[in-house]
Amino acid sequence: MIGAGTSAHPRRRLRRGIVILPSAFTLGNLFLGIWAIVEATRGRFSMAGWLIVGAAVMDMFDGRIARFTATGSAFGEELDSLVDAVSFGVAPALIVYLAFFQGGEWSWVVSFLYIVGAILRLARFNIEQAGTAKSAFHGLPSPTAGACVATFYAFTQTSLWGDYFAAVNVPRVAGWLVLGVGVLMISNVLYPVVPRFSLRTWGGRLAFFLAFASIVAAFTVPEYFFFPMSVLYITVGLVRSVMAGFAERLLDRDPMILEEEEEPESRRDLDYEEIRPGRAHRGEPRHTNEEPT
Repeated sequence: MIGAGTSAHPRRRLRRGIVILPSAFTLGNLFLGIWAIVEATRGRFSMAGWLIVGAAVMDMFDGRIARFTATGSAFGEELDSLVDAVSFGVAPALIVYLAFFQGGEWSWVVSFLYIVGAILRLARFNIEQAGTAKSAFHGLPSPTAGACVATFYAFTQTSLWGDYFAAVNVPRVAGWLVLGVGVLMISNVLYPVVPRFSLRTWGGRLAFFLAFASIVAAFTVPEYFFFPMSVLYITVGLVRSVMAGFAERLLDRDPMILEEEEEPESRRDLDYEEIRPGRAHRGEPRHTNEEPT
């Protein structure tokens, strides 16, 4: 008995650690989102943008870890949405406002509309797609939207922008960008998920190579990588949806669910008279709430 009890405790601690791990990544996401807000208030807008990118990476890992360890829960889904509302809603909107919109009295409304789009996107995601394997996202994912908005400032500081877009009204472009991204988050545009890596198929090998190249570019030339790649991802989803047609893709079945959901288990009300001791021996009829077949 002592040996069995001793071996049970380490397993219990291991299980508890596995359950906590996804939430730890979610809270790491929140930490980077709050840090980005602090950096934005200090005028370090490029640094704030990179922190939002880091939060997006954290967000990508917490869901995968929860599915891999089978520790997903309704609590984790709600926590993730609340954290995403801060890291990919409030924080990017504040970065753009402080960097470009402070001159106008009502310019903060643009940032507010973006936050509304992000929150509505997360609420719809919880209802439609949370906790399921997906072949596509319904609307632009909020981490991509947040990274796109937050890294726009860093892209405007590059020599490429100075050489070719010096005459552009940057605050106006930022305003249209924020509004456009906000609308796409609550749109019916379908965006592809990150492909699974595998060395067994050509598609998996290509995904692995692109991921490796992206990591190299992200660490060597981040100001040239994150914003253009976000715009490219947004454009790909738009082009695919226009070519396929919104209504045609959404009529027959839900295209966001990769695997069919299992039918809920049928419930049966229990009649306690049925299991009362001695009833069957007295020959009394047994009652049931089941429908006759």
